Amino acid sequence: MAMVQATGGMASPPVKKGTVAAGAKRPTKKRFIILTLISIGTMINYLDRTVLGIAAPSLTKDLSLDPALMGVVFSAFSWSYVAFQIPGGAFLDRFGSRVTYTLSLFFWSFFTALQAFATGLYSLVFFRLGIGATEAPCFPANSRIAGIWFPQHERARVVSVYTVGEYLGLACFGPLLFWITGNYGWHVMFMIVGVAGMLFAFSFWAGYRDPQDYQGVSQEELDYIEAGGGLSPPSAQAVPFTWTNCKKLLQFRQVWGAAIGQFAGNTTLVFFLTWFPTYLVQYRGMGFIKTGFFAVFPFLAAAVGIMVGGWISDRILTKTGNVNLARKGPIICGLLLTSVMILANFVDDDTTVIAILSVAFFGQGIVGLGWTLIADMAPKHLMGLTGGLFNFVTNISGIVAPLVIGFLISATGSFYSALVAMTVVGLLGACSYIFLLGDVKRLEISLD
Repeated sequence: MAMVQATGGMASPPVKKGTVAAGAKRPTKKRFIILTLISIGTMINYLDRTVLGIAAPSLTKDLSLDPALMGVVFSAFSWSYVAFQIPGGAFLDRFGSRVTYTLSLFFWSFFTALQAFATGLYSLVFFRLGIGATEAPCFPANSRIAGIWFPQHERARVVSVYTVGEYLGLACFGPLLFWITGNYGWHVMFMIVGVAGMLFAFSFWAGYRDPQDYQGVSQEELDYIEAGGGLSPPSAQAVPFTWTNCKKLLQFRQVWGAAIGQFAGNTTLVFFLTWFPTYLVQYRGMGFIKTGFFAVFPFLAAAVGIMVGGWISDRILTKTGNVNLARKGPIICGLLLTSVMILANFVDDDTTVIAILSVAFFGQGIVGLGWTLIADMAPKHLMGLTGGLFNFVTNISGIVAPLVIGFLISATGSFYSALVAMTVVGLLGACSYIFLLGDVKRLEISLD
């Protein structure tokens, strides 16, 4: 029977960062090397799922795909991504972060490169299904790594640092990739991005270990992490997947509240990762060079949003010890900010439109802190499965949003209804965090 460990949404007394007892050795900081690895991995993850949006304006012409069919292609990624969340989480709990992340990274990059050889709808959908299936374990693995390598009072900033990779990939490389696509074609662009990811997979395998197995990490650092709620418990073991454990996790309102709220925030993210370049090129009439320039700003705003949100969240937790206020407050504000997207329907100036969408994407960046909740709440022995369930619900938006947007564009010839729909979803997500989530606290269940 499911049981909850903590009560009242209050953490134990606020932990002061960097506190070292008199005469004790200062702990090493090997955990930040690990943070660098998963940050680069996350950047590649989102760059690989985003580059289709960059290719879309020219690819649709070359492969004769209308907006409705392109919506199917965009959505295909999430069909397999969602379907493999629970198996991916179970695989993570069974084989650990190092094996899971390395295999995932190599094969999603492989399928990204294969998109260069797409000849039509079916081959493109097949390659997108491959990317979705192999990317599925990435964020549950990130959450597991954050939960075991970092104390609670550092986790929001840790999540914000690696999540910023979602946005920096396109912000940093977007203009270059638009230029490559415009001058050499989308085939070359897919090959370059895919091969870069496969090469990094070998670096991750060489550089990652769990805390107890990491060479050079001091006992002081391990003690510091463990005192803040990190590390796997001594009794930790490989946990086989069972549907009973899934059912037990789904009895908690915290899992549903966080997942539905993240679904709403992810709807905004999906728009920017899929239809945003098409919106600028075909609906706003911008050329590739201008689109490459303007497209950077919302992604930079989202990157700032996740960093600001993580800093504020950990700051509140350190000062007050109130987990509910620290974790839920910033995310609710972020979801409310995504609702300003509707204002883009009522202005004509391109700069103003980009400013409005940048504010909305800034808010979505803050919503990325939802993974901090999973690191804080998931049972230590089921972090992979909990992350998989959370990401399963979250990424149903990746199936629904591209299809709905594509059909609305085909039916109306504009993005007006699509922006209205996403605004409504953002408001519903805020309501989920306010009324459904309840207290943020570590959950405990008895293993099946």
